[in-house]
Amino acid sequence: MAQVPEGGGGGGGRHEKKRAKKGSTHIDMTPMVDLAFLLLTFFILTTTMYKPSTLQMTYPVPPDPNDPKPPPTELSNAVTLLLTKKDQIFYYFGEFHTADDGSGKPPTVLARTDFSQVQKLLVERNKQTVMELNALAKEFNDRKITEQEYKAKRSAIKGTPSNMKAIIKTDEDAKYRNMIDMVDEMDISGIGSYGVLDSLKAGERMLLEVEKQKL
Repeated sequence: MAQVPEGGGGGGGRHEKKRAKKGSTHIDMTPMVDLAFLLLTFFILTTTMYKPSTLQMTYPVPPDPNDPKPPPTELSNAVTLLLTKKDQIFYYFGEFHTADDGSGKPPTVLARTDFSQVQKLLVERNKQTVMELNALAKEFNDRKITEQEYKAKRSAIKGTPSNMKAIIKTDEDAKYRNMIDMVDEMDISGIGSYGVLDSLKAGERMLLEVEKQKL
């Protein structure tokens, strides 16, 4: 304790001056814990849980083995896109033919492109549909038709038999991102009917392996 001498008087006596004791600071955290659990319960009960988005695919119904075999059809307005390594795309139009399949058609030859050129390729091949969709979009932007009419007419244009069809196939070297990018290109190119497969025909795989050796 500090001793402070008092002046005056000559008595020489000393008096002790005591300092006030400071009380220790203590915070009771029990109400804070209760409040934290209350808020946590509130957010759990009121927050909308994240729903993962999915890409819906429609596959054809498998044929009934008891039904008679339908006559073969030639798809002249279809393109098959084979996605593989290094963001490369091999493609062919129409049906796939081999030299010994008895069709009398020339064997299929794969052409190559990539994601910087595939949109131009598809739009050029599907030019009429793209022009109709662009004209319809202009009418909607000019407010000549309602949003419901725009969606209905857009679906009708993309669903016409003359519109281009597409089959997207991937091998084990393709990236998942490539498949998603290709699906986006379908909408940009006005292709209304397309499918995604992860299996290749034996002939397609053989041709693709030959082309991949050149990359």
